[in-house]
Amino acid sequence: MNIMDFNVKKLAADAGTFLSRAVQFTEEKLGQAEKTELDAHLENLLSKAECTKLWTEKIMKQTEVLLQPNPNARIEEFVYEKLDRKAPSRMNNPELLGQYMIDAGNEFGPGTAYGNALVKCGETQKRIGTADRELIQTSAINFLTPLRNFIEGDYKTITKERKLLQNKRLDLDAAKTRLKKAKVAEARAAIWAEEVTKSEQEVRITQSEFDRQAEITRLLLEGISSTHAHHLRCLNDFVEAQMTYYAQCYQYMLDLQKQLGSFPSTFLSNNNQSSSTPVQSVSTPSLLASASASLPSVSNSIVTSGISELKSSSGNRKARVLYDYDAANSSELSLLADEVITVYSIPGMDSDWLMGERGNQKGKVPITYLELLN
Repeated sequence: MNIMDFNVKKLAADAGTFLSRAVQFTEEKLGQAEKTELDAHLENLLSKAECTKLWTEKIMKQTEVLLQPNPNARIEEFVYEKLDRKAPSRMNNPELLGQYMIDAGNEFGPGTAYGNALVKCGETQKRIGTADRELIQTSAINFLTPLRNFIEGDYKTITKERKLLQNKRLDLDAAKTRLKKAKVAEARAAIWAEEVTKSEQEVRITQSEFDRQAEITRLLLEGISSTHAHHLRCLNDFVEAQMTYYAQCYQYMLDLQKQLGSFPSTFLSNNNQSSSTPVQSVSTPSLLASASASLPSVSNSIVTSGISELKSSSGNRKARVLYDYDAANSSELSLLADEVITVYSIPGMDSDWLMGERGNQKGKVPITYLELLN
């Protein structure tokens, strides 16, 4: 029975405190009660904490979008994380593209120029996919997790203590309001002096509790500077992970370019130009020299010069056929990949074509299907 009485009294006291805070808060909003202002230093710390929380959330969410552009995949990973289960492993986009290329290359025949190139490209795409996985894993551990820990841990503690500080302030201001009313009533001889003394004691107690809570909140908020320093280290780790990823991708593509350069298929068709572009003519220095220089613009002059020289002369040259070609009409010559034919130019011929001869057969052939031989 005594325990029940105690609980009833505690509930009544809590209800009274809540009501007192609600009245004080309402009167402050209506401008009918005075409000104890926090000191400028504490206000600055609170503002810094809110700013840190806001931008940390934005950076964290956008990093997640960068690492995993598929929103459905992000939702799936979030659900599995909340269930404390490992998400099923699936191919990422580069790996899926790589597998399609490999399957297509095997279907077309790895012994053909196009099939062999597809297989090589597919293998490189799968390597890029593996590097992408490593970037996501490293970034999640070294960058995203510390940011999330701040939002879900440190800032929640700050929010809790800040709310407690707000309640202590409301208690203090409510006590001050009661003391003010008691002094007015005492002046009118409406109450005994003991009531004023009781109100003064209540103000001292609430002031002490408010000051203590303000100090606790201040200490937590001053830790934001340490949080910034920690996030700076995490940012450096993220940049390093990105640097490693892009360096790996660059090296993979450089190796692929060298492999493609060793194939007979050394031309890339360009719909906007009248000539083709040999892959092997693009060197590493030319790529690094200018970020704006495209592959066709770097090597177009080399191919054009070879074709132009042939067109301006009355002689002929040997050429290797890069791809199979079916003649569209009787004026054209059908071609088989990897065969060697004789080509030459005749006056008035379209710049995209040459005359080709194979034994007794001859006809027009597209220059994008040819590799001129020395």
